[in-house]
Amino acid sequence: MEDFMSQLQTPRQPFFLQYCHLISLLTLAFILCACSREQVDAELLFIFGEEGAAPGQFKYVEDFAVDGNGNLLITDALNGNVQVFSADGTYISMFGATKQIGGLRKPEGIAIDEDGNIHVADYLTGHVEKFSSDHNHMLTYSGYGSVEGKTQETEFMTFHQNGFLYVPEAGNSRISVFDKEGNFQFTFAQKGNEPGQLSRPEAIKHNSRGLLYVADLGNHRIQVFDEYGNFLFLWGNEGDGPGEFRKPSGLAIDANDNVYVAEIGNNRIQKFNSRGKFLYMFGQSGREPGDFGNIHGLVIGLNKLLYVADTANHRVQVFDVR
Repeated sequence: MEDFMSQLQTPRQPFFLQYCHLISLLTLAFILCACSREQVDAELLFIFGEEGAAPGQFKYVEDFAVDGNGNLLITDALNGNVQVFSADGTYISMFGATKQIGGLRKPEGIAIDEDGNIHVADYLTGHVEKFSSDHNHMLTYSGYGSVEGKTQETEFMTFHQNGFLYVPEAGNSRISVFDKEGNFQFTFAQKGNEPGQLSRPEAIKHNSRGLLYVADLGNHRIQVFDEYGNFLFLWGNEGDGPGEFRKPSGLAIDANDNVYVAEIGNNRIQKFNSRGKFLYMFGQSGREPGDFGNIHGLVIGLNKLLYVADTANHRVQVFDVR
């Protein structure tokens, strides 16, 4: 009887307030669903390549460069060559085989200078081999070592607007800088985990403002420097959540300066704005279309499509991320 009387004495929430509360919850749920749908903003368009050593096949896809015609130049570390494809994945040609002058043992980084000449970094020899736009060998510079002007375990590099080539060295945990004739300029960063220090940097790419983004693989983060090597800011730590990384590898930057980061450890790609704000992510470990295995280099083509080095699956996957 007391319970019944207490219920009568307790003010009951008006029905319209309960109704409003329900509508608010449903609205919030709709907004969250819409946001989650926006995160999947990458459409797989096509795939090319398969395992092998023949033209158009890969053993270990590493990184990309895009020439003035929109063709893709793709390094293959185990086949020891560079293959050229049209933007739609059609095989065109191959160069850099070890029996040729300027032959490559383990090519990884590749970049094209303002004259259209191609520079390829060899992970094993420390050499950077320079080829003309029609793939004739022109010059060998640098070499394996830790003194200035030498490199160790070179990775994915970039030609900056200032005309300099920035080369990340996993072996020396630093960035070495050369001009397009192969003359050494300077180095920056050293091994460590403090801001501005690196641990086995895997890639460096620049944006339209000349800022340099470095995939700091061993420290599971992205660091940003100016063209002189001055540290600016960083983001990320080890993990598998949004904005977290496990062994970030490839980098690509689009015309709006958005940054795409591939992760070897999480086999996915995350997209950020230029200040490191998380936008969305896609991909998972696997062998199906849209899955990745030991993901490495990335590049945005002249067609604004994202090309992905799906290394363990011996293929390149192409996404519309516009």
